[in-house]
Amino acid sequence: MTVDGNRFAGKVVIVTGGGSGIGAATAYRLGREGATVIAVGRNEDRLKASAADAPPGATIVPRVADVSDESSITELIDAVAREHGRLDVLVNNAGIGLAGTVEHTETAAWRRIFAVDVDGVFFASRTALPHLRRVGGCIVNVGSASGLGADWSLAAYNAAKGALVNLTNAMALDHGHEGVRVNAVHPSLTRTAVTAPIMENEATLAAFRQRIPMQRPAEPDEVAAVIAFLAGPDARFVNGAHIPVDGGLSASNGQPRMF
Repeated sequence: MTVDGNRFAGKVVIVTGGGSGIGAATAYRLGREGATVIAVGRNEDRLKASAADAPPGATIVPRVADVSDESSITELIDAVAREHGRLDVLVNNAGIGLAGTVEHTETAAWRRIFAVDVDGVFFASRTALPHLRRVGGCIVNVGSASGLGADWSLAAYNAAKGALVNLTNAMALDHGHEGVRVNAVHPSLTRTAVTAPIMENEATLAAFRQRIPMQRPAEPDEVAAVIAFLAGPDARFVNGAHIPVDGGLSASNGQPRMF
């Protein structure tokens, strides 16, 4: 993976869901490029283990907070900006998903998914915006291919990630003139601990390979590379963009391969 020097030197970055998967890969990527990265999550042991595995020279600071808890994430973000004197980038990566149609999704599950996937982005972004405005910072939201088009039996997750799409648009409109860019990446199947059951199911994995033109899942660092681009100076006029990181999945009109 090519790393673009020290383009984040002196920058302070918060990555939610930073203890594993795409979040950890993003923390490592930005840390390798000079940022001080605050990796946020609910599991302290996982955060510490992830920070211990960081690449040489990367500064990863584990901090415990629940993005769905307004006071928890608000206090953490304000504390980070106060302790480090600035906040340059917020990566809203924390998310959860549970299977179920509307008919077979319990109310508690519906509300939990929205609490993390939508409320968490709202709470974190609202708190971060004044700090980001002072330095011309940016927000990168981690959405999903499931927010750009629906899946079978993922009604709550689809709805939450769909809400994230238009929340990204709204923030890009409202805060672009203030110097704060807001963009999103939308991965499809990515090789993480969460997707391990899919990776281990040959039939399901084969179905994904049939639909994804590149015929494989993404690696977390491939998503992190796009996040790094959106967070960096080369994307200084990119605002309100939605970048699928899906190996070409969204290029299809949905019909099966016929020839």
